[in-house]
Amino acid sequence: MSHPLSRRSALLGAAGVAGLALWDEPAFAAGGAAFDAARERWVSLLAGRSYNPAYADKTRAVEGSAHAVLRKLKPAPGRPSLWPDLPLDDPRTGNFNRAYNRMRTLALGWATPGTAMHRDRQVAETAARALDFLYEHAYHEKLDPRGSNWFWWEIGVPRSLTDTCALLYDGLPEDRLKRWLRPLRRWCPDPERRVSHPGVAETGANRASKAMAVGMRGLLTHDARLVKRAKDAVSDLLRTTKGPGDGFYRDGSFIQHDVYPYNGSYGVDYLESVAKLIAMLAHSPWEISDTGKVYDIVDRSFVPFVFDGLMMDCVRGRAISRQGHRDYHAGQKTVEAILTLLEAAPERHARRWQPLVKGWLTRNQAVPYDTLAPLASIAKARALLEDRSVPIGPRTTGTYVFADMDRVVHRRPTWAFAIAMSSERIGAAEAMNRENLHGWYTGDGMTYLYTGDLTHWNDELWPTIDPYRLPGTTVDTRRRADLRHGKRRLPPTPWAGGVALDGYGVAAMKLVAGGSSLRAKKAWFLLDDAVIALGTGITASDDRRVETVVENRNTHDRHPPLCRGDGWVHLCGVAGYALLDGADPKVIREKRTGHWRDIDKGATTGGDKTRVTRHYTTIVIEHGADPRKARYAYAVLPGASIAQTAAYGRQVEILANSGGVQAVSRSDLLAAVFWRAGTVETADGPLAADGPCALLIRRDDEQVRLAVSDPSRSAGEVKITLPWPVKSVTSGDRGVRKAKKAVKVELGGSRGHARTAVVRV
Repeated sequence: MSHPLSRRSALLGAAGVAGLALWDEPAFAAGGAAFDAARERWVSLLAGRSYNPAYADKTRAVEGSAHAVLRKLKPAPGRPSLWPDLPLDDPRTGNFNRAYNRMRTLALGWATPGTAMHRDRQVAETAARALDFLYEHAYHEKLDPRGSNWFWWEIGVPRSLTDTCALLYDGLPEDRLKRWLRPLRRWCPDPERRVSHPGVAETGANRASKAMAVGMRGLLTHDARLVKRAKDAVSDLLRTTKGPGDGFYRDGSFIQHDVYPYNGSYGVDYLESVAKLIAMLAHSPWEISDTGKVYDIVDRSFVPFVFDGLMMDCVRGRAISRQGHRDYHAGQKTVEAILTLLEAAPERHARRWQPLVKGWLTRNQAVPYDTLAPLASIAKARALLEDRSVPIGPRTTGTYVFADMDRVVHRRPTWAFAIAMSSERIGAAEAMNRENLHGWYTGDGMTYLYTGDLTHWNDELWPTIDPYRLPGTTVDTRRRADLRHGKRRLPPTPWAGGVALDGYGVAAMKLVAGGSSLRAKKAWFLLDDAVIALGTGITASDDRRVETVVENRNTHDRHPPLCRGDGWVHLCGVAGYALLDGADPKVIREKRTGHWRDIDKGATTGGDKTRVTRHYTTIVIEHGADPRKARYAYAVLPGASIAQTAAYGRQVEILANSGGVQAVSRSDLLAAVFWRAGTVETADGPLAADGPCALLIRRDDEQVRLAVSDPSRSAGEVKITLPWPVKSVTSGDRGVRKAKKAVKVELGGSRGHARTAVVRV
């Protein structure tokens, strides 16, 4: 085997560090065995402990990637570069970050049992010379970042570098290991602070990622202070916040960058880092003790958003535009983290998570877990799948209102529906580093329907879908410029939120369009077999056409059968769509072509220019130019037959769709959004509220269950007058009481969260 990095290059690297201060010795240290045991646990999480012929395909894939890195290695000190396609002269390109990622790939091949290069001395020597080269030319403590992305310096390279050094540890000379890690003393010294912006305290995923790098540097250099610093940073992260700002909230919301929902991107990175830190430091002097909080976070903040192993795009932020980061990648990392946590999880969590994860893995055959996950995680997944004592868990069901991030998720046994809203608290869409350039409407009431087609959202959808016609949105037809880096749009309205009860739900938002006079009040009523969408007060004055998008479905390489009737449309294999107010929908069937580069031009994430084409069926309700108080009413019927779709208009009653109240009735359910004080007539009498609220009511003979929230965040107390006189409040949350023949609910300070009660009527 030949190795292309010359001894001359290594000498150049050595010369570059002449005169630098010697590595400082730690003030104190735990026993060396504790450091080594923790490091070896980390390596086993990355590369596995031993070769297993059952995973030969995955082992060959790891080996192939590592060999490709080695084969293309052609150092050029004068350029400088290690690989011809990654010149290192300008840090703004991010090539130095990519170079360290490649070194990690090579190190993984070296450390993985069963590869041809496993623990090969020459490969380790070549890797060491390459790391010398990168230290000299790309990443050392005296470099000027020259306006490049702080993330590469403080998180990207530190994570890749510490992984690389851990994987290659037994094949590396100790003095050079310390040299390569020296830059981390400048760029990543403390998980809680940002070097490039000294006033910024790290939060969420960024703090967890830095904790990984700091902790691993401590293990590699036997510095107990650093390991403890990492442990303390994680322990601080486990606290929930009341906001505003970054962190996990009690209702399961996760916010990053102050105003953006990010459970499925930064949140997953956080979970992955914390799970591995817990595993790495287990049975060591730095063991993380308060792990119960992590288990609770999994249930509240991640499980509701995973559909058969896919992470819902409504909480992936700008990551939806990254060609190499699909919903199944985020889902895989979530599964991997849960499998890691399962090794020490309490029985009550393990008993629930094992069937849950087994169900995800069993049902998602579109992108098998084996093709994505590391070897060690694949082994855990297969062991779970082969354990006959663990049943295959069903899909999660229920309705989840995430009031602290303007998201609502409704889950039934065969489908799920998510709604992404925005307000003065939660940003409509994030664009940074030239990513998510066309995400204009993703937070304007976009709806996400999940069915048995597990490839709908990840099959080249984001570069090919019409970004002006996202499902669920009401938009005008103006052309838009690419979203600008870091520009936030917080719609100037507090109105966004919802309420849930017994698996049913209500969501509502006031649409204040960006750069447009368009305004609307939008509500969704989430039932057991349908979603009823009502819109009212649709008004604009920009001389542009306005439309509401009922559906925009990616049907891949063909147009499936479509049936239409009087006020309904049925898309075979997807859903029925019933127009409930006599409107005549416009149906568009087209092939659309795009490039990932159109929506992501990021330095290290940017998509390619390959043309991709997909078929779409779009259903639109047209409101015309400059509408004045236009309305819509439609039902989405996932999995319904043609006959069920045609008959649905007779199965639900729209009680009101006005600027004051929107309400529906079906069987024993009453659901309403009161935008202000008002009354709506029901079959049993008037339902009234003396202030803004979202309301769900279910009656069973003389017992009524109700749930109330205030999406406007403006009501102190709301009086609910039911269609039946109230005799007593049997049970309820604090602040719910009887008031004559009605119910009063204290909502001040509730931050949009629900109050529930049971009353006798």
